[in-house]
Amino acid sequence: MELYAVLSLIGGLAFFLFGMHTMSSSLSKMASGGLERTLKRVTSKPLLSMLLGIVITVAMQSSSATTVMLVGLVSSGLMQFSQTIYVILGANVGTTLTAWILSLSGIQNEAIWVQMLKPSHFSPIVAIVGIVLLMFTKTDKKKTIGTVMIGFALLMFGMALMSDSVSPLAEKPEFQQILQQFANPYLGLIASLGFTAIVQSSAATIGVLQAISLSGSMSYSMAIPMVMGLNIGTCATSLISCIGANTNAKRVAVSHLTIKILGAVAGLPVFLILEYFGALPFASAAVTPWGIALIHTVYNLLLTLIFLPLSKPLARLVEKLVREKKQEERNPVFTLDERLLKVPSVAIAECANKTGEMCSIARSVLQDSFDMLFDYKKETAAKIEEQENKLDLLEDKLGTYLVPLGTKNLSLADSRKVSEMLHTIGDFERLGDHAVNLMKVSREICEKKIVFSEEAMQELHTAIQAAGEILDLTEQAYRTGNAALAHKVEPLEQVIDHLISTTKDNHIDRLVAGNCTIEHGFVLSDILTNIERISDHCSNVAVALIELGHNSFETHQYLNGVKSGDEEFDTMYTGYAEKYGVL
Repeated sequence: MELYAVLSLIGGLAFFLFGMHTMSSSLSKMASGGLERTLKRVTSKPLLSMLLGIVITVAMQSSSATTVMLVGLVSSGLMQFSQTIYVILGANVGTTLTAWILSLSGIQNEAIWVQMLKPSHFSPIVAIVGIVLLMFTKTDKKKTIGTVMIGFALLMFGMALMSDSVSPLAEKPEFQQILQQFANPYLGLIASLGFTAIVQSSAATIGVLQAISLSGSMSYSMAIPMVMGLNIGTCATSLISCIGANTNAKRVAVSHLTIKILGAVAGLPVFLILEYFGALPFASAAVTPWGIALIHTVYNLLLTLIFLPLSKPLARLVEKLVREKKQEERNPVFTLDERLLKVPSVAIAECANKTGEMCSIARSVLQDSFDMLFDYKKETAAKIEEQENKLDLLEDKLGTYLVPLGTKNLSLADSRKVSEMLHTIGDFERLGDHAVNLMKVSREICEKKIVFSEEAMQELHTAIQAAGEILDLTEQAYRTGNAALAHKVEPLEQVIDHLISTTKDNHIDRLVAGNCTIEHGFVLSDILTNIERISDHCSNVAVALIELGHNSFETHQYLNGVKSGDEEFDTMYTGYAEKYGVL
């Protein structure tokens, strides 16, 4: 029976941890881009930043996950170290909600409506509703809600299993002797610290303590040091996550640990002194699950209130503890930390920002190449090559990052966004290549002093004007996610194809008439081919944006559809054709 009780305790902990993981990851999935948008609002205002920390931690049900996310954001250069301290303080408060939910297991009232608040009574109902949502609904959001409910039910089942296993153990002398060892506050603090560091969940340690408290074997004097210890132990996750990170990211994890250690170093002696002089008459009383939740909350609130006005001295202390390395790169062109993969919605939002940046760079660099096509400038040429190299780097790093990101547990919207980015980053990179190609053509025109006929120049300017418009449409559509603008790209792309075909035919006529040379033809063909490819890549981006809303990337299906009697397409095509003199 003792072995069965121990196995039940361990099994209950396993269910608890799995339920917590399932619920936390699904809540993060539901938040989608909301977490990223919330973090963008972090400012130097302490109360607002602290509130954001509370909200994020409640949404993710884990202060460790919040801190790991902050480590990743700082490591990627998306946040400053000084901004994170207030968020961490808020996370310390937000994590106490779990303890209050778990404390419902201690309800003793016999009233039916009160008894229904006990996890062992309502968690089966939650599980049933969750499985119905998961198996019989079609929308991604409802299925995710169902997963959250199942995770919650598993968590509560694990809590109940731990509580039931402790009852027979509490009667055993061996178990009582072990508990008596924890009457030593220092041993209790170290034990809870070590256990929390191993399971990497303060909520799990809280759950175990609350399960033990139901047996009446634990006093307040035993629980208080252990709560201090588990608050230090929860820092293990962020400390592990900062291995290999830059200096500022390490400072985030160390600041979290410093707050907890200073809290215990100052708090434990105060508690022991008050207990020694009898200022805490409840210290010897048996603690309840509610009491443990209260200790956890009061302790973290006190830490927050103490360190809130001391955030700047704390930051200076941490900066001295973790000194910056001289060889560390201060401003990398682009980096997204792998730690952000733990919060996919935030990683996706930042990838989307960088993909949008690629779009704007491609548009800007092509405009430079158009402007200098017949007026070559070395400075502009150097700038074009520099920006094209940046596009290459962005495409490589984004592609490498998006592939593993796409395998995570994503919402339908996030999954579509990853697919869209994977489809478009190559097009943006190729647009940069065409800018370099046009720059080389410009250099050739300058070096060989090539002069086109007036008619050829007019046709080229018309094609360049149309290419500029399709680039503008593509950038605006992509940066704003405007599908209506994206629908305008393909009709214009067809007009550009017609323009290029007409220009090539006219060149042959001029060549036959002796008004142009073969050399002129090679250069003209290079320009027209690059413009045609530019419009093709714009079309690819627009189609990806349009198909994103239909969860499909069947490019040929869309293109065949608009070309086979689509009235709206025909109207837009006619408008562009008249504008650029194709009709």
